[in-house]
Amino acid sequence: MIRRALRLGLGPGLLGRGLGAHREGSTLDWHGKVSEIKKKIQSVLPGGAWSPLCDTSHLPPEHSDVVIVGGGVLGLSVAYWLKRLEKRQGAIRVLVVERDHTYSQASTVLSVGGIRQQFSLPENIQLSLFSVEFLRNINQGAKVCLMSPEQLRKKFPWMNMEGVALASYGLENEGWFDPWCLLQGLRRKVQSMGVLFCHGEVTRFVSSSNHMETAIGEKVTLKRIHEVHVKVDHSQEYQPVECSIVVNAAGAWSGRIAELAGIGKGPSGTLQGTKLPVEPRKRYVYLWHCPQGPGLEAPLVADPSGAYFRREGLGNNYLGGCSPAEEEEPDPGNLEVDHDFFQEKVWPHLAQRVPAFETLKVRRAWAGYYDYNTFDQNGVVGPHPLVVNMYFATGFSGHGLQQAPAVGRAVAEVMLEGHFQTINLSPFLFSRFYLGEKAQEHCII
Repeated sequence: MIRRALRLGLGPGLLGRGLGAHREGSTLDWHGKVSEIKKKIQSVLPGGAWSPLCDTSHLPPEHSDVVIVGGGVLGLSVAYWLKRLEKRQGAIRVLVVERDHTYSQASTVLSVGGIRQQFSLPENIQLSLFSVEFLRNINQGAKVCLMSPEQLRKKFPWMNMEGVALASYGLENEGWFDPWCLLQGLRRKVQSMGVLFCHGEVTRFVSSSNHMETAIGEKVTLKRIHEVHVKVDHSQEYQPVECSIVVNAAGAWSGRIAELAGIGKGPSGTLQGTKLPVEPRKRYVYLWHCPQGPGLEAPLVADPSGAYFRREGLGNNYLGGCSPAEEEEPDPGNLEVDHDFFQEKVWPHLAQRVPAFETLKVRRAWAGYYDYNTFDQNGVVGPHPLVVNMYFATGFSGHGLQQAPAVGRAVAEVMLEGHFQTINLSPFLFSRFYLGEKAQEHCII
């Protein structure tokens, strides 16, 4: 019975059933009164820390309809579409919590910034096409042609065709962009729409539980988050934020955020015990110079070996890398770069495919994180079946940046209307982890 229910529609949108986080007679109402009493007491105590003249601009608000955990491009996209699709301007109060205010370790700004439509799943193709339209203001279909080695050699004479039987070439809607410019532009846009930001870390969720039993006798516990505790930068104190909905867009750290909500903390093999299978995976990006390298006509090239590259600017510089094999995964505990990995695992494939790269010189390198979905390398979108007011926008395993505009709209649609409208992303629901139904994406680089 529960398996069947998980495959059915998503039901009425939570936001559509009333936005107020403060409910008379509820736990929220009680906590709100206690908070006000504490403030009044502190204001009259000698040397009290609270004062109406103190600068509290760095603190999150005490109430927000939606708290988005993660201020990267996915979290910002959700915020944008919530405000864009709200039926009455200013009706939805949105708070974005980002722990890294410099974005120095953010996956968004450390990525290569490629955008492509060539995936193995149709949903991923649709996501990329929607996002291209959003980013470039175009509205055209996926245009890809298959090219023989001879056709490829004629178009790109600098490429070695050895081992290539057929190539898929994107005629348009592919390329790359500046991730930092996209992030900052989107942030400015959502701030102008009334979205609030807080630099801090989510440390705890306060929730209520409701125990129930399915028709087949399986016991489940439904949870609803009422309060998010945010520890503000450079402080040991936390600010409780009452809310109606939490969006988990914490990228590589979204698995930890899910655990804070109790997700996966149950008997093995049950829905209660099903974890969010998203973890940080470190990936290296290398920038090299090669005066004799491919010209301006060079596309973003993904070799069958997994190595990839693209041009960077006009000075014969190139960006690229390769994902390591499963048994070679580097320690994600830091962002140190393994330069030997390039020499041993990346450069040989690049030089084999593009002979001019035999003489390349690496100028710099950095590392970033994939929010890697170990189950099927695909995104997790929509609500959790048991923590009923936590929604996901994570787990894209390296292609979240290019699909963020479409994913943000999809999450907003589910929250507001109760179902996907623009693109049906039901295969990406959390419930597939419990049901064992993979939406496997094979075109991961």
